Amino acid sequence: MKPDKIIVSEASFKSNDPYDIINSNISVVNLLHEEGMEEENMFEDSITSYYIDYYVSQYKNGNFSQFVWNSGWSAELNRIIKEGLNKINAQKHLELFVEQSSKVEHLKEGELKNFLESEYFGPNNTRDYLNNDSFYLLEENLAELHSQWLKSHPDLRVLSIDEMFSEMEKWLGKKIKR
Repeated sequence: MKPDKIIVSEASFKSNDPYDIINSNISVVNLLHEEGMEEENMFEDSITSYYIDYYVSQYKNGNFSQFVWNSGWSAELNRIIKEGLNKINAQKHLELFVEQSSKVEHLKEGELKNFLESEYFGPNNTRDYLNNDSFYLLEENLAELHSQWLKSHPDLRVLSIDEMFSEMEKWLGKKIKR
């Protein structure tokens, strides 16, 4: 049975911390990964939420260049993030992502490949060129927008932890060792 909903815990839905519901979805996606489910079989917006958080975490931890380097600059991942930022209505962050993506796409021939195969730390002109600190100055609360999108999603199911496990077991067609 293929997942047809985003499932999150009751506690995360009721929490005042916007990151709790985001983290609840991440936990579900991680558990489904661990249990062998392929991403293409997971619910699309669960994956979208998961990768929006991945992008934000990478940027916060090491700027845009870290996202590029750690992700390997995947066209499919970039599409998901771009669509996701649009879905959560993070227009300023979407504009920055598009601007930064353009910088990557306009690197000299071979420069992206060399960057992805190089050491990230130490002298690295491509890394420095790809970084953009304006991410930290944007007046748009990504966690709040992301949380609001999840909480108002038409395909959201808020469940107890036991109900979440039961739902995932239906999707997987097997028991999950708890």
